[in-house]
Amino acid sequence: MNITFAKIAVPAQGAVVFGVAEGSKSGIKLSGAAAKFDKQAGGALTRAIKAAEFTGKREKTLTIVAPAGTRVTRVILVGLGNTSTLDETAAERIGAVIYDAVSRDTAAAVVLEGLGGAKAKAGDLVAHVAGGVELKSYRFAKYRTKEESDAKPRIKTLVFQSDDAAAAKKSHVAVAAVAAGVFFTRDLVTEPANIIYPQSFVARAKELTADGIKVEALGVAAMQKLGMGALLGVGQGSRRESQLLVLRWDGAKDKKAPPVAIVGKGVTFDTGGISLKPPGGMWDMKWDMGGAGIVVGLMRALARRKAPVNVIGLCGLVENMPDGNAQRPGDVVTSMSGQTIEVLNTDAEGRLVLADVLWYAQERFKPRAIVDLATLTGAIIQALAEHYAGLFANNDELADQLAAAGKHVGERLWRLPMGDEYDKDLRSPIADMKNIGGGKAGSITAAQFLQRFIKDTPWAHLDIAGVVWNEKGTALAPGGATGYGVRLLNRFIQDAYEK
Repeated sequence: MNITFAKIAVPAQGAVVFGVAEGSKSGIKLSGAAAKFDKQAGGALTRAIKAAEFTGKREKTLTIVAPAGTRVTRVILVGLGNTSTLDETAAERIGAVIYDAVSRDTAAAVVLEGLGGAKAKAGDLVAHVAGGVELKSYRFAKYRTKEESDAKPRIKTLVFQSDDAAAAKKSHVAVAAVAAGVFFTRDLVTEPANIIYPQSFVARAKELTADGIKVEALGVAAMQKLGMGALLGVGQGSRRESQLLVLRWDGAKDKKAPPVAIVGKGVTFDTGGISLKPPGGMWDMKWDMGGAGIVVGLMRALARRKAPVNVIGLCGLVENMPDGNAQRPGDVVTSMSGQTIEVLNTDAEGRLVLADVLWYAQERFKPRAIVDLATLTGAIIQALAEHYAGLFANNDELADQLAAAGKHVGERLWRLPMGDEYDKDLRSPIADMKNIGGGKAGSITAAQFLQRFIKDTPWAHLDIAGVVWNEKGTALAPGGATGYGVRLLNRFIQDAYEK
């Protein structure tokens, strides 16, 4: 789909979308290009608005087919709501509505006038409407050999007309960069586990070198030398070699300035190991590498928009399988930190992977802050469903910055407590700790486990088990992989570290 930007003009053919500010049931007063078009159409839009009692409520639509006196095929009115409160996230949601409305047309013009105000500038809002179109247009059809023609979108060209087309075009560069990162994440999370495993994940990540990212991968031998017994224990039952992926974006003027570290859990398939999961729904565990997928997508977004900040992305990549060499319940492993762990449940594996990667990140890169993302616990799904990700942190400022970024882009976080009363549940009779708590507050005890591998660095943990995949789809994504986290972390880095 080719997206372009142009000055306001009354569209003469094809499908046309007019953004309409909210009015009252007594009527909406059309203005600008929409009013001129309505006059050419003999008042067809005004009559349709009155008949349908269309008020321009945000994200609502009204379609008028082939208005008399014109050559256009359809007119779609899209409600903008109160334009004085329109922000970037609302603009993206409107863009998703527009995509659904025109996806069966081959070409369309979108006319957006009178935007901008206290929340955002007009050019930025138009760019984000276009971004919403892009995000909603995602499809993963590479394995389909047959597909009904009605299931395929037809839209090829979309022209956005606005008061400041030049500003919209300029702003869209960064918006499109983030959308590209989201798409990369969605692709990785959607791929089956026979296609994406530790080595092939690394191979896909190497595509980022074209964006200016430095890519490095450590194999089993290198991790053994580093003493990463916790991570390696998880992957020892698989024929696929575990990997530690390191991605580096040096965008700041001072290339030696301390980076922000983003760490992702990358269990490319999780059977549970010897503590085998029930078979029903196990196929979902192809997306247990969702945290790592977000890291890769984020790095693409940062590089393509030339973010002026140093960021390190780290992904612990393993496959958790139950063969004769697999880790057993009751085994004791030694982490890179030197702390020993009694592994009571091999299905509590993500925290073991992260333990070593978090320690490695601090030892090697001395980051100014660390954020990890992991599809870590089913307990977080029970607590927050698919509406929020869980947020845990040792630093209030960092937690507030993340929560604000999530609110800004519509990827919400809910902070949960931590404390000694939860940490004591990890005590082991034979090792420094065990890898599970006592059965209660599972998401919190998992976070407490991770905190044992954090020194004095500001750190936050995002438990994203409920939000990386949504079968029904979301406002900005069709059903399947959501790409949650890329936009959130991009905004967080932008607001907190690019000032």
